[in-house]
Amino acid sequence: MSVISGILNGLGYVKGQPLTFFSKRVCGLWLIWVSAVILIGTIFGGTQKINMPIFDVGYFLGFALILLNKRVYRRLAFGSHSKFQKNMTNASIVLMFILLVGIGGPFFASHNYRMIWLGAFLAIGIHFIPFATVHGKIMLPLAFLTSVNAIIGMLFPTVNFAVFAFVDVGIKVLFGIILLFSKNPLLLNNVDSQTPSV
Repeated sequence: MSVISGILNGLGYVKGQPLTFFSKRVCGLWLIWVSAVILIGTIFGGTQKINMPIFDVGYFLGFALILLNKRVYRRLAFGSHSKFQKNMTNASIVLMFILLVGIGGPFFASHNYRMIWLGAFLAIGIHFIPFATVHGKIMLPLAFLTSVNAIIGMLFPTVNFAVFAFVDVGIKVLFGIILLFSKNPLLLNNVDSQTPSV
């Protein structure tokens, strides 16, 4: 526990300080965008299962238009992340790339695109777990469902890959919509504080 506490402290965690999730709606928009990219990439996937040029262009275009766009944050976010949440965001992204290389990387040599993409789905699913500190506990069922879908796809290689890609898309769209229509957490906190105890 002392090791974990040390890591959390190093990331800027302040014990007793509540976490407020200001950018759920930005996350929701991102999930919906990525889902659309995966859907289109799968439809035109061919031997690559998900068309890599379509995915690469769509992913980085969305990254620039949504995650790096200050106007999107001004419109959709309700505030700024804490230092701890910013560090957890960076740590989660680093974890994702490590998992992408570790899980799907070994299959590039054999051009096993099914395992490459299922490995990517699993890596992304796992990386949603630490994002619970940034966007709330809703990220945990998202992580669980996307990870389980990827693992089932690995365990049942005779089932068409597109089935698991479309399930992944459906899960991400569902949670993306929920996040996109999130309420201002500051207003929710004020309502809770003004509600008389019984």
